[in-house]
Amino acid sequence: MQADSKYAIDTYRSWMDGHARRGWKTSAGAPTKNVDILKDLIAERDARRAHGLPDVILEHVRGHAGHRLNSWADERAVRAAAHAAKGTEGRWSSLDGQDPIDVDVAPPRSAQDKVGRR
Repeated sequence: MQADSKYAIDTYRSWMDGHARRGWKTSAGAPTKNVDILKDLIAERDARRAHGLPDVILEHVRGHAGHRLNSWADERAVRAAAHAAKGTEGRWSSLDGQDPIDVDVAPPRSAQDKVGRR
């Protein structure tokens, strides 16, 4: 799985089990954020392991750098935010009157895209 958040990847790979062992506290003693999501991730990971499946491999990709699937993921997030603003965040469909996403074509450019810059 590819993600543009090193924080999310590090949390999954290295930190979430420690947070759980410490009673959902960070190593500095602060309350862990997004505990409900982390509990779900741990349960899913453990279920995969119980079925003999390998752990998910996470790969970091630069966000807003022209990576096609990352750009489409960003587009999906923008659509989800639009649903939330309308009070429809509980619906999993990203369509809601919008055109379906075709990842075989180039995604729309975002003002945040920095293609070609380093």
